[in-house]
Amino acid sequence: MTLTLPTPDSPLKIGTRGSPLALAQAYETRDRLIGVLNLPENAFDIVVIHTTGDDRQMISADRPLKEIGNKGLFTKEIEEAMLRGDIDIAVHSSKDMPTEQPVGLVFQTFLPREDVRDAFVSPKYKTLTDLPEGAIVGTSSLRRRAQLKRVRPDLTCIEFRGNVQTRLKKLGDGVADCTFLAMAGLSRLGMEDKASSAIEPDEMLPAVAQGAIGIECRADDERALGLLATIHHEKTAIRVLCERAFLRALDGSCETPIAALSEIKGTQIHLRGEILKTDGSAALQTEGVAPLEQAEALGRDLGEALLKEAGDNFFDHK
Repeated sequence: MTLTLPTPDSPLKIGTRGSPLALAQAYETRDRLIGVLNLPENAFDIVVIHTTGDDRQMISADRPLKEIGNKGLFTKEIEEAMLRGDIDIAVHSSKDMPTEQPVGLVFQTFLPREDVRDAFVSPKYKTLTDLPEGAIVGTSSLRRRAQLKRVRPDLTCIEFRGNVQTRLKKLGDGVADCTFLAMAGLSRLGMEDKASSAIEPDEMLPAVAQGAIGIECRADDERALGLLATIHHEKTAIRVLCERAFLRALDGSCETPIAALSEIKGTQIHLRGEILKTDGSAALQTEGVAPLEQAEALGRDLGEALLKEAGDNFFDHK
């Protein structure tokens, strides 16, 4: 494939949501391309696209996301813009991406994965175990809520949506005693100091593909595909492929508390997965190992086996 470089007269248009974290991820992608290809900044355009999910967050910040719609709320307008040719690539948090892409688009480029852990954030307490009985936890994540209820049914969970800065402001205003954020997101914003502590995966298994920036483009866009190949991180791609196959097999969505984490050890990949009832009253775990070339099959097989074990009535929305 011949590499066609962008120029100031024909820049690569990078689509993104407008939150500070989304912009940080878009600029990281641009800066990696600049570094690898030795190009000027004006060979790239950052294009902010407002999504339905962003608008509905502002209008209904106290409503659970599952009552508004699915993960596609945060990608639909961006993907439509890409299919129209308004943008060339789109930068996403991989954990927020639906498991299926619209016809004509591919989601197959990933930057090196950062810290996968959840951050415990509180102005009062250092760790999760320090929380007193009845403490108020602000979180919009069904996964985190279910995992917390599983180990601490005494805690009170309230809806806590918005970008990182919004949630930190709510915490500072005393709306909740603590919240949870992704360590990777805090790192990308230069706000690692906001984490009271990091929660190890053995205590709280993270969301599928947490910590991985993924980049989407048109399947027939040879220029974009060639440029993205220069910054693609294959080990991250293998891990994300495995975890998303697990999620897809479980028909995962924002309505489903699902967690998974894969790790590469030599020529093998190890996957741990978990599904929970939304109230934390039950949880099922699985794990397995396979050669790297079978990463997708491992995720799919473990997901299908766990779905069979769970039965028809495990997930509240089924």
